[in-house]
Amino acid sequence: MTPEAKTSSTNWSAKVTRESNALDLEPGIFTWRDPKKIALSLKQSADASSRCKSKPFSSAMSMLVFYINRAGKNLDDHRAIFEQAKIELRKFHLTDVYQQGILIPVSTGNHVYRLYL
Repeated sequence: MTPEAKTSSTNWSAKVTRESNALDLEPGIFTWRDPKKIALSLKQSADASSRCKSKPFSSAMSMLVFYINRAGKNLDDHRAIFEQAKIELRKFHLTDVYQQGILIPVSTGNHVYRLYL
């Protein structure tokens, strides 16, 4: 394998993150330290994109999980931030679903929410 080929094959995931065809990500999104800001930015990018093949929540979560999986050992300092960003992204999604009337609250002692699609 030539040096150029090896470099391009080892950096393919960085290229996907930078040049995603489905989402227009804000520059430096994966360097931020605020999980809520990361999740909101991913959500807004997915909601605004007309190129996503799946639903916006799936696209946003897929990009976040892709980054987490591909960062490997280099993610140690930020892993907790990205795991919290996944939780925040789910919260944003459930808020949207609830506002659309798809999430129906069911009370059984404590408030329990069941998702009906």
